[in-house]
Amino acid sequence: MKIALDPHMHRHLPLNELCRKAAELGYDYIEVSPRDDLLPWWVRPRAHKERVAEFKKALKDHGVQVASLLPMYRWASPHEDERKAAVGYWKEAIQLAVDLGVDTMNSEFGRGPSPDRGHRSNCCGGHFTHEHSEAAWWRSIEELVPVFEKEGVTLNMEPHPEDWCETLHPAIDMLKTIGSNNVKFLYCAPHTFYFGEDMSRMIRDAGPLINHVHVADTYNHRASSGLRYIINPPGAKVTIHQHMDMGQGEINWDVFFSSLAEVGFDGVVTACVFGWEDRADASGKFMRSEIQKYVDKYFSPRG
Repeated sequence: MKIALDPHMHRHLPLNELCRKAAELGYDYIEVSPRDDLLPWWVRPRAHKERVAEFKKALKDHGVQVASLLPMYRWASPHEDERKAAVGYWKEAIQLAVDLGVDTMNSEFGRGPSPDRGHRSNCCGGHFTHEHSEAAWWRSIEELVPVFEKEGVTLNMEPHPEDWCETLHPAIDMLKTIGSNNVKFLYCAPHTFYFGEDMSRMIRDAGPLINHVHVADTYNHRASSGLRYIINPPGAKVTIHQHMDMGQGEINWDVFFSSLAEVGFDGVVTACVFGWEDRADASGKFMRSEIQKYVDKYFSPRG
């Protein structure tokens, strides 16, 4: 099992300093989430040869490895030019993974319109629905899965609140429908209460399809009619979820890790706390120590 840091709160650091920081915080692995000098949000990768060489040297110098890459592209866009561009970006990102010797990539379904938001205007005018985004995503996935399989890279998919696929069971069904050993599921703990109330059952339902987990705490906003978080104006139709240090929210971490052990999980565990950049170092150190406690408790070999 690999314990990795999502260094989003340290994204301002150059690559060499980023690797040094991860090692300083106690991590042997990092998950490369979007950052402007390598995998920017939504646009073409900026991973030219010199930068890749610089990154590989920094990783070696500081004894850190890349556990996974997390690119974000509009591969579910109903606009065919956007979708085709995103597929091209994906192919370049897969090549970056190969160049770095990384066999795992994570992403979301594409941030199309949420099913419970109705029609939504797009940037070019007009309207589209989540069904249009799903159809576009299937066109993209049919083109990209053979590339993942050829290059020996596994794609872990995460349903995200407000995306066209935002809940657990539709995501699991679609990923199983693809039927590729190179397409798996990413369970994001901070989305738990958006998925449902019975975390243990949801983890069992996903079972061995879970290949990666994101770890951060959150509140069960549904349990208080959404009032655990103050929103102005009142009644605004938004989806709330947070990425806090373990113990600051309401995730039952014993249930989480024991359920993962029950289904035989042996993938990547990424600490992904966001929004606390004034204490990024302290958060990173705490999360590394806290995750290790649960891994030792539920996954260490027993005599």
